[in-house]
Amino acid sequence: MKRGIAVFGSSNVDFIMKVQALPRRGETVTDGVFLQTFGGKGANQAVAAARAGGRVTFVTCLGDDPYAPRMIANFRADGMDTSRVVCLPGESCGSALVMLDQGGDNYLTVAPGANAGLTPEVVRQHADLIRDSAMVILQMEVPVAADREVLRLAAESGTRVLLNYAPARDPALAVDSTVTGLVVNEVEAGQLLDTQVESTDAAMEAARALVRLGPGFVVLTLGATGVVVADRQGARRVPGFAVTPVDTTGAGDTFCGALAVALVEGRSLEAAGSFANAAAAISVTRLGAQPSIPRRQEIDAFLARRDPPGDCA
Repeated sequence: MKRGIAVFGSSNVDFIMKVQALPRRGETVTDGVFLQTFGGKGANQAVAAARAGGRVTFVTCLGDDPYAPRMIANFRADGMDTSRVVCLPGESCGSALVMLDQGGDNYLTVAPGANAGLTPEVVRQHADLIRDSAMVILQMEVPVAADREVLRLAAESGTRVLLNYAPARDPALAVDSTVTGLVVNEVEAGQLLDTQVESTDAAMEAARALVRLGPGFVVLTLGATGVVVADRQGARRVPGFAVTPVDTTGAGDTFCGALAVALVEGRSLEAAGSFANAAAAISVTRLGAQPSIPRRQEIDAFLARRDPPGDCA
């Protein structure tokens, strides 16, 4: 039985500034606290899957700057297979500027750097990995043509794909039956459906509508409220966990990585959603994207204390 998880996606160097309150336009806010960590949606999800117990191979493009060796060393320390990491000469690693306030809300901007080098040609060099994996995780921080190529190759080999349609910046990537599972938040769901998702009832309807586009299942995340999961049998709500947030950066990525692991392990969609909710809840109580991602024993202990029942609708 195939058990491995392949992640195709971005890697970034994160430059984080934590302040009392986010600045208004033209305003300078001082007395911030600075932290440099590593992130990127692809890297975050790969790390989250590895720490949650998955056997992970990461396909990403890095530059040849001093950050690249440190990033690779960190991936290896988390038990990831880095043999598919591509280092591009003359390029810098992707970078992100993150500003967050005391409540965990953030502003985030990204310069793709070497992430733009993940092309369809690079993807085809890893067709064997796609074929031999139990699941592939995708996001939208790399060229959309690369995502399309992964979906094509996965469809040919019958490999499941979990697509996190974030950031929802390029409608050229169609959501259809080549997507096994689609993960979106309220904003991304609204953009895909050209509507607004502003309540749990609206989220339930949006999840059903997204399933009708072709994915095998949809997970619509609602922050601290939890998630709505939907498939051909309908939509159900899986409650979240109440915690005091410190930094929400990377919480969605933590959710996706943990969700993939739970699904590959054979859990139901509802149980996988609860497992991923727990991982994300732990992550928001800590500062930084990858530093905040919990390990399997933490998730299991958290659930043992606070596992809520799902409810159906």
